[in-house]
Amino acid sequence: MPTSKREKGKIKGGYFWKILWIDLDRDEVRPLEFDEAFALKYIGGRGFGAKLLWDHLQKRTVDPLGPDNLLVISPGSLAGLYLPASGKTSFVSISPETGIYGDSSMGGSFGVELRQAGLDALAISGKARSLSYLWIDNGEVKIIPNDKLKGKGSLESEGMIKEELKDEHIKVATIGVGGESRVRFACVNSDWGRNAGRTGIGAVMGSKNLKAIAVRGSKDLPVFDLPRLKRTSETSFQSLRENKNFTFWQEQGLMSVIDYVNEAGVMPTFNFKEGVFEHAKKVNGYEMLLKYKIGDTSCFACPMACGNVCLVKEGKYRGTVVEGPEYETACMFGPNVGVQNFAAILKANQLCDELGIDTITAGNLIGVLMESQEAGILSEKDLDGLNFEWGSEEVILETIQRIAHRKGIGNILAEGSLGVIKQWPQLRPIISQVKGLEQSAYDARIAISMALGYATSDIGAHHARAWTIAKELEMGMNWPLEKKADLVIYHQTLRPLFDMLGVCRLPWIELGFDENQYAEFYSAVTGVETSLNELLHRSMDLYDLTRAINMKYGISRKDDYPPERVFTLPMTEGPHAGKILKREDYEAILDIYYQKRGWTKDGLVDEKKIEMFNDPLITT
Repeated sequence: MPTSKREKGKIKGGYFWKILWIDLDRDEVRPLEFDEAFALKYIGGRGFGAKLLWDHLQKRTVDPLGPDNLLVISPGSLAGLYLPASGKTSFVSISPETGIYGDSSMGGSFGVELRQAGLDALAISGKARSLSYLWIDNGEVKIIPNDKLKGKGSLESEGMIKEELKDEHIKVATIGVGGESRVRFACVNSDWGRNAGRTGIGAVMGSKNLKAIAVRGSKDLPVFDLPRLKRTSETSFQSLRENKNFTFWQEQGLMSVIDYVNEAGVMPTFNFKEGVFEHAKKVNGYEMLLKYKIGDTSCFACPMACGNVCLVKEGKYRGTVVEGPEYETACMFGPNVGVQNFAAILKANQLCDELGIDTITAGNLIGVLMESQEAGILSEKDLDGLNFEWGSEEVILETIQRIAHRKGIGNILAEGSLGVIKQWPQLRPIISQVKGLEQSAYDARIAISMALGYATSDIGAHHARAWTIAKELEMGMNWPLEKKADLVIYHQTLRPLFDMLGVCRLPWIELGFDENQYAEFYSAVTGVETSLNELLHRSMDLYDLTRAINMKYGISRKDDYPPERVFTLPMTEGPHAGKILKREDYEAILDIYYQKRGWTKDGLVDEKKIEMFNDPLITT
């Protein structure tokens, strides 16, 4: 679309009007221009990614680890600007872990640099002839072969590339051994510890022989009304600093969640069998502050600075340093596997970051093996002769290595839940997963909205799609099902909007930041006056779009159920001992949910709505 036409349009800022299509098969790069209709409808970030993927899938479905799979990397239209927590980037593809739509959001500054390089998104197809990395210098792209990176860790590779390019300030997104080995839950790492952690995006990069993407940018970001943006942002920063929990949040970050969920009785313990861990105080945020924390880190433009830098100063893990853990990692490598040594959790976190695998999935599946040994489901031979007792730190660390290198039992675990079930069908009842994605660290037996959020998530059982458990616990068990369904849909609508805009959800969910401000930010940046409701309509459409993608892979009502044990296995301890989720209640709320979304009773999007996503909005 000619630039002159854009200048006459509604949008006056927020976009560079440039997506790069990188064909690794042909060693070729070409620009994709897009028009205002595309920008207004899909906004950016996850929206751009899902639409590009949808268009790519029109001719055929793709093998997630095949060269035909498409990887889209897109920061949102507000990413990199002067407003709170504007450092988010979406990685979108068909997931090797689940075989359906997948995306993962990365914080830090990688996406900011991509925007400063003058780009709105990357679309990467094909497979490089040898292990390579992309070098993007202010929009100019080179595909650089580098066999020296083979077998190197994520963080080590970041340092090597910065040294090779002689610029320590560039931003680099890398994969570790896990990605090279096509571990189906491999992640992408940047800024020494920020991860696109879920759905196996690192395996997609590994399947493309793409070790890393390095970016340098120095361009100004386009903003229509800079004084208005500055006024709104300064007011927003001030409101966050004045929040009563602001200082506490900076001190502990997400580690503060340990005490909350343990007291609430919903912290996964011993492979989701229980919701309370008697040794929680040994692995909580206060233990971290007292013995291990040496500093804070922050994503771009975020005053919350929720990243914790921790160092093990003594004992067998002495010298271990890592950005982390966050709550999910601490829980899955702590209570879920029976570990009560915070230093061991840090070591597991550090290993997963360097090897490039998802901590949630790794901790989940190791917990499954521990329960399988305890229950006599798997034999010593099945388990490589390892003793998977609860709390076995050395076995946990060894298993992480075996997963990344696909050695022995690690080769089975590297296939994710679906691969484990294929190998050992008898484990299906004790694996907490939805659509092949392992459940993250909030129990759903007593919170039907959380069960619904996990079950209807477009990527599988991930809390970041709809973290409704706190509200449901606050409102009580007798809160009407319709209200709970409304809550899930609101989360599943607002949270994608954050990813479309390129901002973090934590100011809103943790410090109560007013979500209406994002409409003000968008209006100031683009010159298009809008409201939160108008933006939420775009996000609601996005959820229909990702459902339509999943329908191509056979997803329907049969796939929208929480893990089996929420219906069958009551906890024996804590405030919710003896309680389970009733199937009839879940069927009822699922019906309500589908009705409110306008889907059929089998969970399918109307064909007329799907046709709306076939608009030819991108021109080469």
